[in-house]
Amino acid sequence: MAFKVVVCDHIHQDGLKMLENDTDIDYVNAADEDKVKLLDIISDADVTITRSSTDVDEKFIAAGKNLKAIVRAGVGVDNVDIEGCSKEGVIVMNVPTANTIAAVELTMTHILSCVRTFPYAHNNLKQDRIWRRQDWYGTELKGKKLGVIGFGNIGSRVGVRAKAFEMDVVTYDPYIDPKKATDAGVRYTSDFEEILGCDLITIHTPKTVETIDMITKDEIAKMKEGVILINCARGGLYNEKDLYDALKSKKVKFAGIDVFDKEPATDHPLLDLDNVTVTPHLGANTLESQQRIGVQAAQQAIEAAKGISYPNAMNLPIKEEEISETAKKYLDLAQKISFFAAQATKSGIKKIKISVDGEIKNYLDSLTTFSVVGALKESLGDKINYVNAEHVAKDRGIEISSEVCEKPSGYTNKVCVELTTGASVFSISGTVFDEDKLRIIKINEYDLDIEPQGKMILLKNSDTPGVIGDVGHILAKHNINIADFRLGRTQDQALAVIIVDEAIDKQVLEELKALEAAIEVSTVVI
Repeated sequence: MAFKVVVCDHIHQDGLKMLENDTDIDYVNAADEDKVKLLDIISDADVTITRSSTDVDEKFIAAGKNLKAIVRAGVGVDNVDIEGCSKEGVIVMNVPTANTIAAVELTMTHILSCVRTFPYAHNNLKQDRIWRRQDWYGTELKGKKLGVIGFGNIGSRVGVRAKAFEMDVVTYDPYIDPKKATDAGVRYTSDFEEILGCDLITIHTPKTVETIDMITKDEIAKMKEGVILINCARGGLYNEKDLYDALKSKKVKFAGIDVFDKEPATDHPLLDLDNVTVTPHLGANTLESQQRIGVQAAQQAIEAAKGISYPNAMNLPIKEEEISETAKKYLDLAQKISFFAAQATKSGIKKIKISVDGEIKNYLDSLTTFSVVGALKESLGDKINYVNAEHVAKDRGIEISSEVCEKPSGYTNKVCVELTTGASVFSISGTVFDEDKLRIIKINEYDLDIEPQGKMILLKNSDTPGVIGDVGHILAKHNINIADFRLGRTQDQALAVIIVDEAIDKQVLEELKALEAAIEVSTVVI
């Protein structure tokens, strides 16, 4: 019996040959087919291979009645309804590392282009036919200080290559073991302000709630005059309006940009400036990268079709007959409270411990997996999934443990997650009321009752009069509406969880931290 694999978008010829040469695979190349007709073609497919041109939406999932898996040939899965696939038991896989070297080398291309104004000198000679060497004095990389924000697969390799140019390289990444940087000959800093003082800054983080607008006018104001900024990671990590203003004023001397908040960006204001090098999201655009993506996507499709393995799976298929509705709610709860804890601590995780009480103890392994995904989602974004979670944690030196509580808690079921970081231990517990109401019931030593959803401010303070009024005054001044206010108290301290309707910016956080009674302030968005 042959397995049907449908290629919905163009991939490298080597990948197509792999599918064609496998006698167990009935391969259909539908890359040039109309997207409406494509829905008929995938109706009996076992696996599909897609790229950015095909939306894996409700219609696609419904049409693929026999789908076991979908392979997204590339890193991004923005156009894939992962939750919808999970509900139908369809595994979503991506190809996360095939373009690593391409992205690293493009970053170095932008760095070199910026310091030597290469594209402009090139155009001046080739297009304008003007020979004016005196107009194109650049600077050297040797001895310059490069700040690398994010020291993962790509950022770490950029750092190593920059060292070859004899640059002074420093990295900021609160989610890694500093030893990873020092082993690569790169200096590690936990002080983000040091990065802002560098001659050049390049960013290599996932796009998460924490990293969107990571660099705004406030951070730019603290940078050196004439700093050079690079972004070959994700659009929106730099606030584009603030970047434009800084380039216009020459506070930022030059910027190298491969990615934009909204693409295609053919009318973007940055294109009007003469101190920007731009490329149209070419991070993966090398022949070698495309060949690797095509081959790896084809290999994953073959293995998935045959049921051998599901490498780089982004989800865990949940079938109705395999897990109870109650357990599903607690899996969701475990992931959410772990994500909550990771945001509240915002520090490199050393240990993840999950404890359960009640009938859900039968799902302890799955609860642990979901908890690890939630805890690492804050730092890794889409790079973490239900299949690789515990492997990634192990590679990062994170200790994972789980246990069934012997002493009943008084709840029918309860989940507790404890994150140990280099700075603290953060504990959070939750349960589910009335079958579907997810609730946080305890944070550290504070008893509360909070739905894990929305924009939240966590304020730990000395329990003195006037604090609530002070908080309300600050939020009102910034036109931030309080949707709910939950308070937990000990003998002399209190923890407030304030649910608000608007996003919390850095200015608001600084004013809250400046309150005399404030001990700790953080934000969580779920």
